[in-house]
Amino acid sequence: MRFLGNIEAKTDAKGRVFMPAVFRKQLQAAGEEALVMRKDIHQACLVLYPESVWNQRVDALRARVNEWDDEAQMVMRQYMKEAEVLTLDGNGRFLISRRYLQMAEIEQNVRFIGMTDTIEIWASEKAERPFLSQEEFSAKLKAIMKPKSED
Repeated sequence: MRFLGNIEAKTDAKGRVFMPAVFRKQLQAAGEEALVMRKDIHQACLVLYPESVWNQRVDALRARVNEWDDEAQMVMRQYMKEAEVLTLDGNGRFLISRRYLQMAEIEQNVRFIGMTDTIEIWASEKAERPFLSQEEFSAKLKAIMKPKSED
């Protein structure tokens, strides 16, 4: 799955929101019935993981966490406790709990952003502003894409 797009939506009074049809179709085509939502570890946004992608990420983290290391266990515990399983209702909606709305500073208007194998949900006001200036974006992209032989 490769999610691509920048789609506006609104939550209702209960915190429900429609999954954009383009993403819903991709999930259905891949046979993904459940999603996992958690707050992003870096930004004030929410991340939706198709269940198979979530399981891959958890397996990768678990493989690196020494169960006898208290600090590593605390990281694993926090990562897992901030996750929630979601399913879409018959209308293609899902509920964003008050706790998650507050974490992402979402009031009503949201923006879904496809991020390869995950989908981010941002408060529209935050997603409307550029994440980086054009100059910063260009410089950082150039640095990331620089061939390894040039290091």
